[in-house]
Amino acid sequence: MKPNSKILIIAGSDSSGGAGIQADIKTVTALGSYALSAVTAVTIQNTTGVRSVIPIKPSEIKDQIIFSSNDIKPDAIKIGMLHSKPVIEKVLESLKKINVRKIILDPVMVAKGGAKLINKEAIAFLKKNLIKKVLLITPNIPEAEILTGIKIKNKEDMIFAANKILTFGAKNVLIKGGHLKTKNVEDILLNKSDLKVFINPRYKSINTHGTGCTLSSAITTFLSCGKSIKKACELGIKYVNFAILTNPKYGKGHGPINHLNSIEIKKKFR
Repeated sequence: MKPNSKILIIAGSDSSGGAGIQADIKTVTALGSYALSAVTAVTIQNTTGVRSVIPIKPSEIKDQIIFSSNDIKPDAIKIGMLHSKPVIEKVLESLKKINVRKIILDPVMVAKGGAKLINKEAIAFLKKNLIKKVLLITPNIPEAEILTGIKIKNKEDMIFAANKILTFGAKNVLIKGGHLKTKNVEDILLNKSDLKVFINPRYKSINTHGTGCTLSSAITTFLSCGKSIKKACELGIKYVNFAILTNPKYGKGHGPINHLNSIEIKKKFR
């Protein structure tokens, strides 16, 4: 099977394999594309929490991006954990040089266990300089609250917050509704001309580690293969939902989801 497209992932490493660049690579691969990577930080973590974060030098992050992309030109880029202003600056410099239009930003700010993964200076710089450079930003509710200063309690608050993110220069905003205590999960996709609400059943599970990373990578992969933003979001959400439903129940805390749910093995192994 030949890969359908090439995706560059700029994100942090998760030693437990459920989130971060490991989840991104698994997702891109499971959906039939080829993943390049630039590691922004190394985290020591497992399903119960993050022990520490070891940053990669910003200049080395830039070198990873440019050196890899000069050899294998990506069709799309997914950006995850960017923990400091200098890192964001170097990523922006890199994006100018490699000139890829389909860029998806997952503004990773807090780990599933509550550990903070980005500082205030970096958040302010991201709002002012990076958001306007990407095609789509995919915050969850806590991240949207940090970006906008709006307390989100319902769907109307989500739409209000998404509109505020558009004022930062965002072209498209997908706010994920998983943190609300509702029967169904409602995800809001908004741009200046259209609003789409994706409504899906809520699967009760503590094994949801890496859902945000996985969703943004899935959307990036579908976009890279020619799907529209709306269709890419719809397909990405379906992929993540089924990955939660079929999770392998690993670990003692917030376990990983099943990135292999899209693959059908047709050969019998003996």
